[in-house]
Amino acid sequence: YLQLPADLTKMHLTDNPHPQVTHVPSSQSGCSIASDSGSSSLSDIYQATESEMGDVDLTGLPEAPVDSEDEEEEEDEDIDRTSDPLLGRDVVRECLEKEPADKTDDDIEQLLEFMHQLPAFANMTMSVRRELCSVMIFEVVEQAGAIILEDGQELDSWYVILNGTVEISYPDGKSESLCMGNSFGITPSLDKQYMNGVVRTKVDDCQFVCIAQQDYWRILNHVEKNTHKVEEEGEIVMVKEHRELDRSGTRKGHIVIKATPERLIMHLIEEHSIVDPTYIEDFLLTYRTFLTSPLEVGNKLLEWFTVDSLRDKVTRVVLLWVNNHFNDFEGDPAMTRFLEEFEKNLEDTKMKGHLRLLNIACAAKAKWRQITLQKPSRDSPLFFSLLGGSDKGFGIFVETVEIGSKAAEAGLKRGDQV
Repeated sequence: YLQLPADLTKMHLTDNPHPQVTHVPSSQSGCSIASDSGSSSLSDIYQATESEMGDVDLTGLPEAPVDSEDEEEEEDEDIDRTSDPLLGRDVVRECLEKEPADKTDDDIEQLLEFMHQLPAFANMTMSVRRELCSVMIFEVVEQAGAIILEDGQELDSWYVILNGTVEISYPDGKSESLCMGNSFGITPSLDKQYMNGVVRTKVDDCQFVCIAQQDYWRILNHVEKNTHKVEEEGEIVMVKEHRELDRSGTRKGHIVIKATPERLIMHLIEEHSIVDPTYIEDFLLTYRTFLTSPLEVGNKLLEWFTVDSLRDKVTRVVLLWVNNHFNDFEGDPAMTRFLEEFEKNLEDTKMKGHLRLLNIACAAKAKWRQITLQKPSRDSPLFFSLLGGSDKGFGIFVETVEIGSKAAEAGLKRGDQV
């Protein structure tokens, strides 16, 4: 079968039965999570198009050799070794114990992978974290009860706890406990700063990373040169960060790191940078965390569909949405209506190739369901109509379902095959 490109904008859809599609290798994504609905690529849809949803004949394919049990055990052992969290921490510690000048790019990547999980680094951009990892120094305090900072002592570093717990006793008698991932010390300023309270360890073997005041101020205050802020009516609505994916300088651009919900939705149909090729997939995976309803996206997409220059981009978003997160539609009557309206728009604009992909995507995600409808008498209406049968030459499908009826409440939907 021909493979469908990961980037649908590169497709040349026609109304011919076998459109010519150029294979484009899918771009690597940093996220491998897929919804319960299935695959995150659309290649399975196109394969279904070619086979007309019929049974796939696998005869004649070469049989792959099956690994022996010994080889499987060896692979399992390798996986166990690489996934061992203690081993991972040992690797991180080796990287930390090196002098900043001796840290290699691989060392910094190892540290970056570990540090991004800590709350102290949560609100920092990737480039800031990387620079902090390149200058951090590792320190260990072996005894519990050891004083790290005295009250009124001049501060010269920012500290992040990697292991153990510390307690800060304030002059007013209050105290605070900090554990792994928390930070204390200076703020990003070159002004003289003094400790308020006494910091002491609560357990043995407390481990920290320290970043000198000069480095901390330089890195956090020079991040402006790598960011681009988009303003509307005097307010910042989007922040982008400049990134380079390789040292050749050929793969570089801006990636969205922060924006208002409205601006994130709008970015779905804007041009995406080479360093941010999976923006649409990432948005569809995470929008539930900052939007109250998927219809906020759906209504905007229907509005943009009426604009000729945006129609292909909107269609690509909807196809990815249906393929990756079909449960957003099948469990929500309002979203099902959105999909039906979008389907009608494709029909009206004679986008038959895209309509075919949409129908196949929906069919590929369909699941068997058993629905029970009870009628008080034989003469009671069904509240739904059927289409098809042997005289039509295809199966029996639900054509319409009355909104708010018992059939709709039971879960019967337009397009269901009986």
